[in-house]
Amino acid sequence: MFVATKDKPLATTITGSLPRPHWFTENLHGRPFLTAFNGDAVYREQYNDATAVAIGDQTRAGLDIVSDGEMRFDLDIGGRSWMGYAFDRMEGLAARQRNAARVVGSHRRGFAERAATAGDIMSEFVTTVLPPQVVGPISAGNLQYDAIWKVAQRLSSKPVKMGSCCGQMLDRQSLPGFYKDRREQVFAFSKALNEEYHRLADAGCPLIQIEEPCLHGSQGVEGEVPFDTYVEAFNVETSGLRDKMEVWCHTCWGNPFAQRLGVRQSYKFAAPYIAKLDVDVVTIEAVENDGEEIALVAGVLDPKTKLCIGVVSHRSLQVEMPEEVAALIRKALKSVPAERLLVSSDCGFGRQGMSRTHALYKMIAIVRGTNIVRRELGLPEADIPANDSRYIP
Repeated sequence: MFVATKDKPLATTITGSLPRPHWFTENLHGRPFLTAFNGDAVYREQYNDATAVAIGDQTRAGLDIVSDGEMRFDLDIGGRSWMGYAFDRMEGLAARQRNAARVVGSHRRGFAERAATAGDIMSEFVTTVLPPQVVGPISAGNLQYDAIWKVAQRLSSKPVKMGSCCGQMLDRQSLPGFYKDRREQVFAFSKALNEEYHRLADAGCPLIQIEEPCLHGSQGVEGEVPFDTYVEAFNVETSGLRDKMEVWCHTCWGNPFAQRLGVRQSYKFAAPYIAKLDVDVVTIEAVENDGEEIALVAGVLDPKTKLCIGVVSHRSLQVEMPEEVAALIRKALKSVPAERLLVSSDCGFGRQGMSRTHALYKMIAIVRGTNIVRRELGLPEADIPANDSRYIP
């Protein structure tokens, strides 16, 4: 059920995360969100203001769908909180283990060697992830996604998108110890998150973005869990949600410290599996390879499924020109009609990769470039307050 993008051809958004303002110095430090937000006056003020700033920047840029900037994530190393927020709050997980056997991203070709090399930036990231051990039945615990979304949505009249690391990625980075096998553990994470997403949907959230199923990073080489099992588990995670909200699946090639996990990779092997996911929208990276795989992915999707392409990079500080963005959108339109095409960033901007200034102007570039194509197609253009010369002081 399309909620956020219904009747919105070429709707614009970003993946989700934005750089923290420098003055946002408070962290959750493992606390449930509501414990901090309702009991710590300094945290409440800083979090409220930071979320308002994130939404304000997206509004100035003219985006159609905004996010909370993922301000719930602690200021940590390389964006650990993408997984760590869940690790620290779901039930059934023991304290994080230093020097644990599992290495984040080790399934990606070329990554394990980098992670094991002290002088490599990936070693800096991996040594701080500290994956937990599964010691009991997994449940959502204190994720409190509904409360987090409510705080953001009351700051904007635009639909606010909520993002979440998927259950199979959480499983992949956890140490087993309670469930009889990996399959049972994967499904335990998926079922727990499904319950949390339903609470979010019932609160009124129009859009959930579930991030990084373990399908595209392995380049066709199956590991302990078969790809078909990952597809099944992802669909358990989204079960029943599309009757209540719009469901997106985000895929990319990595983000810690704005780095790619492993060598340059392709959607070729994963596309047929991604097409089986029970979602409304599939998002892909498209900037680094100049959109050469847009047609590949679009060709396997159900005609009712929308495709969201990244048109600006989260790994480069060079702000894309609107003409570059427009050219990539035109390339996508050769394979996807405008009513099924959405426009975004390749991944998030908030993993210690760039400044707020870079992120703002990249968001403006997304909308300026999309407006060029909208004009060509006779579609209404978005208002971009930051692009109005009347307001240059």
